[in-house]
Amino acid sequence: MKTILVCYEERPVAARVLERSAELARLLNASVIVTSVAPVLHMRGGPIDPVDPPERHLTEVEDAAARLVELGVATVETVPSVGDPAAAIVALADSRQVDLIVLGAHDGGLFSRILEGSTGDAVVHRAHTDVLVVR
Repeated sequence: MKTILVCYEERPVAARVLERSAELARLLNASVIVTSVAPVLHMRGGPIDPVDPPERHLTEVEDAAARLVELGVATVETVPSVGDPAAAIVALADSRQVDLIVLGAHDGGLFSRILEGSTGDAVVHRAHTDVLVVR
């Protein structure tokens, strides 16, 4: 295993996602790519959600990368993105030929998952590599 893609978003599970990713990267001497995807609004007429702007995601990946370095990961790259989160994650994983995608479990309830969908579920079903879902 050479490359791990960490899908990061500030949520309650975020610290565990970084800890598990760092543990695996150290054990396997793998490099880590950290991504966070600013979603595009399809139904509100604007391309980017003003409540969830790309700048926030840039800050998130930089903070996550710094934390991974603190946790002992030797090689960390940041790749913030804009678009459909699941599609962007799968495309990045494919283009970089990552060996593992690590993401946090959805922390919303059934109502939230029905209305918003779960990025994690979509990534698990679309990915062409292994996916670790951290709880």
